[in-house]
Amino acid sequence: MSASKITDPAQFGRVAVVMGGSSTERAVSLDSGRNVLAALQARGIDAHAIDGIPALLDALRAGHFARVFNILHGQRGGGEDGVLQGALESLNVPYTGSGVLGSALSMDKTRSKRVWQSLGLPTPRFAALPRGTDVHAAAKQVGFPLIVKPACEGSSVGVTRVFAEKDLDSAVALAAQYPGDLLMETLIEGDELTVAILGRDVLPSIHIVPKAAFYDYNAKYVAEDTQYICPGLEGTAEEGLRTLALSAFDALGCSGWGRVDVMRDRNGRNWLLEVNTAPGMTSHSLVPKAAAAAAIDYQELCWRVLETSVTEGDAR
Repeated sequence: MSASKITDPAQFGRVAVVMGGSSTERAVSLDSGRNVLAALQARGIDAHAIDGIPALLDALRAGHFARVFNILHGQRGGGEDGVLQGALESLNVPYTGSGVLGSALSMDKTRSKRVWQSLGLPTPRFAALPRGTDVHAAAKQVGFPLIVKPACEGSSVGVTRVFAEKDLDSAVALAAQYPGDLLMETLIEGDELTVAILGRDVLPSIHIVPKAAFYDYNAKYVAEDTQYICPGLEGTAEEGLRTLALSAFDALGCSGWGRVDVMRDRNGRNWLLEVNTAPGMTSHSLVPKAAAAAAIDYQELCWRVLETSVTEGDAR
């Protein structure tokens, strides 16, 4: 693993930890943000909480901060879809996480999959579902069992596993409660894994074993009985998964840090699901668990994520 490149917290300047926002993932972001803020402050960094993009931009235009730790989640005010990144670029303010392209592409699962498909990277068969699409015809193309979900949401909101056509309409109705288009993809039955990326380091994978049928919102943020096995694989299988995750991350133009979610089928083949460019940092979150397996504690992890916002000659 790469060593820290900054030793003096003053080099970061005054840091805005932007959290909360107005997306469907506001509560998770606030939880993540409180943890990150406490960790940075404990390491002597002059870090302050800011709730949402409008307040952040006002503070930046007034010259109150040198850089931004973005722990907003989601789209439409969630700070993970490229909009905030574009604003920060225009203000020449350094920030953590992917840039405009990587953020926007990763938030749109359909476009992510098209990029991977064009490069020959494995992702489940899918159909884009713009509003008004004949979902039953799409299901015949994709085949059961399948998953229906919003194309641009995170934290497993609006996601349904569909095993028979009779359950399709209710799954579509649930996903349609969220803004944007929908996505239908083949349900890969097997093991759910995730791989965190920190700078150019790929952390040990995690095999997620939820008590329920799949890793939904409750299993992610509420349940205490989800098991996390880290590393999730061994030997060449682990090496291959990490290589694939970095390839998927790079293909979408991502940078800084993130998390790549993968399904591994019963034949041992990996299938890319999505990239998260501002992963959760709650007590249940996966990136801190992977970092711990690589002997990086939570405070050090937050420091290293913040370091990714620093370029040559940038620290102030």
